[in-house]
Amino acid sequence: MRREHHPIWLERLTDRAYRAWAGHFLAPQFDALGPGARFLSPRHVRLQGPDIRAGRDLHIFASRDAPVSLCVNPYEGGAGHITLGDYCILSPGARLRSAVGIDIGHSCMLAERVLITDADWHDLHHRIFPGKTAPIRIGSNVWIGDGVTICKGVTIGDNSVVGAGAVVTRDVPPNSVAAGNPARVVRELDPSAGFTPRASLFEGTVHYDTLKADYDRDRLAGNSLSHWLRARLFPDKRS
Repeated sequence: MRREHHPIWLERLTDRAYRAWAGHFLAPQFDALGPGARFLSPRHVRLQGPDIRAGRDLHIFASRDAPVSLCVNPYEGGAGHITLGDYCILSPGARLRSAVGIDIGHSCMLAERVLITDADWHDLHHRIFPGKTAPIRIGSNVWIGDGVTICKGVTIGDNSVVGAGAVVTRDVPPNSVAAGNPARVVRELDPSAGFTPRASLFEGTVHYDTLKADYDRDRLAGNSLSHWLRARLFPDKRS
């Protein structure tokens, strides 16, 4: 559709339903989950394995064609785990796979179809699970672009950005922009210019919930149930 036609009360009802569903079915699957977690289309968020932890105000956006998957499969009693800091966001299609450990800092943003894996899962000559392994460390305020693959043993420093489609096979230093296959640093960021992390949406003078409520009110203003049904059943150029 060209724009959203549903009324604001339906938006709020859907949000409450998502929260209830996630609280009942998803929250118990985390070993730890901070307050304020939000899941869009929580039926398409998949958790598997032990020791998956997240801080406060985790946002996960999933969809039927691009589910979000967090999987821990510790090999022979290994220390596999996934840890997400406060204020992180995971976009549709994000996949995290751990055999030995993935640690992600605060205010990190994972764009669509990001893959983070700390194991090869098979060896070139001896194709037995899990192949070579090495933990992954991602600092705080890191932005991972669309379709990025982050491979075993990588450390990405605070405030860095990884460009869309990159394959990260070696460390990225703090305050850097990396891109390419294999990824390399293409630009350095000046920390003296300051950074505005995702945490500011929740710790600033205007909280995220207020900003979202105002945004929803503006974009859905004037919508009605009858108008939404007409747009769904009889779409035209006004839809």
